[in-house]
Amino acid sequence: MEISHGSYNQKKFALPVDSEHKATEFRLFSAAAPHMRAFHLSWISFFACFVSTFAAPPLLPIIRDNLDLTATDIGNAGIAAVSGAVFARIAMGTACDLFGPRLASATLTLLTAPAVYCTSIADSPISFLLVRFFTGFSLATFVSTQFWMSSLFSGRVVGTANGVAGGWGNLGGGATQLIMPLVFDLIQNIGATKFTAWRIAFFIPALFQTLSAYGIFFLGQDLPDGNYSELHKSGEKHKDNFAQVFHHAVTNYRGWILALTYGYCFGVELTIDNIIAQYFYDRFNVNLHTAGIIAASFGLANLFSRPGGGMLSDFMAKRFGMRGRLWTLWVVQTLGGVFCIILGQVGSLGVSVAVMLVFSVFVQAACGLTFGVVPFVSRRSLGIISGMTGGGGNVGAVLTQVIFFRGSRYSTETGLTLMGVMMICCTLLITLIYFPQWGGMFCGPSSKGKTTEEDYYMSEWSSSEREKGFHRASLKFSENSRSERGRKIGSAATPIDGTPNTYV
Repeated sequence: MEISHGSYNQKKFALPVDSEHKATEFRLFSAAAPHMRAFHLSWISFFACFVSTFAAPPLLPIIRDNLDLTATDIGNAGIAAVSGAVFARIAMGTACDLFGPRLASATLTLLTAPAVYCTSIADSPISFLLVRFFTGFSLATFVSTQFWMSSLFSGRVVGTANGVAGGWGNLGGGATQLIMPLVFDLIQNIGATKFTAWRIAFFIPALFQTLSAYGIFFLGQDLPDGNYSELHKSGEKHKDNFAQVFHHAVTNYRGWILALTYGYCFGVELTIDNIIAQYFYDRFNVNLHTAGIIAASFGLANLFSRPGGGMLSDFMAKRFGMRGRLWTLWVVQTLGGVFCIILGQVGSLGVSVAVMLVFSVFVQAACGLTFGVVPFVSRRSLGIISGMTGGGGNVGAVLTQVIFFRGSRYSTETGLTLMGVMMICCTLLITLIYFPQWGGMFCGPSSKGKTTEEDYYMSEWSSSEREKGFHRASLKFSENSRSERGRKIGSAATPIDGTPNTYV
């Protein structure tokens, strides 16, 4: 049934919407356009890119014998796989701001698919490193996924939408640990040698990624009211100035803090995806399939852990506002660091698996909690802020692997312990995040509640831009973000004309 929502819109949507036409409900089992259809397209595409990027680790015992890879070669290839997306994620954020998430996501997914196909012809450590490097660019689709969800879902459910889309996409890191050994076995049983079978196996993730790109392009829609190109032509959306968008992103310190802290939740997750199968294979002498299943269980926890983090963020915001989101993020990510330390200390297979599973829940939930905060840092520069945060995740993964898991300087178990310590230390920076209209972890709003959401988000627009009406979308977002005050509605001032009741 289609529902019309108030005097603010003449269009009809299958889901209830606010004044920006963003959905105020998240219906997981719906495929209604444009909101839920975009959700399913985005997570499936991101899932495909994750499968492609981490298709190599579960087959490394075979690949390293075929290509004569040393421990340093393997470490460098793992670093290359996650470093490619560092700047690609920032570029993706910019592309989303200027051209829309649909076109940005479909283009990158399609452009990186050839690298996955080319993995099958890698014949040296250098060529293997290069294909992993270029395949890793596809992880930047995470930014378009989070931007897209933040553009289609209201603040009251954006944490859930971001968490489920990101979490289910990240499932690819666990699913590939199961998929690739099974595909390898199937091809080998048909008659291929093991050194041929692993090469043929890479055609499966490559084809999946290609199809997902076409799905995004032909079936997706950028915003509730249409695609960027259509809205620019009609005049409903102005084409923003890149310099201004970039300026407001890089001068907002909150984005930099979230980029760093995300480096030690998502960055840690990427690191574990690269090393965990080989860690259990080498340390506990389990076979390739068992190591793959154990490694898969880490990534597959994203089925509920990252979505759970997003839902928890929304729940805490309803009760305690933005301060609730920040406190919960700090607690959960710190506990993730504690369990990472413990994982590096335990020496039995059973206990290690159990600790790894608990660790996975906390570190992945922290990822979901982070992107419960990101959509509120900036309305005008949402894409670049998302890209900075996402890129920070890859920077964290690169630094962690270079310092702790490259070569033989540290044993893997020692590296895990030190990585946990770094998680705890970096997470402390969350205490510095402060929103003048809502407060921070240790203090409430500034000026005794006189700063409003409008003051914060309108500061991104000059007086001349406001005269031209460019700020209208930010004004609506300001009205809808008042839910971040929590149950204490008086935590910030409300304009005399009040807040229109656009929710249903």
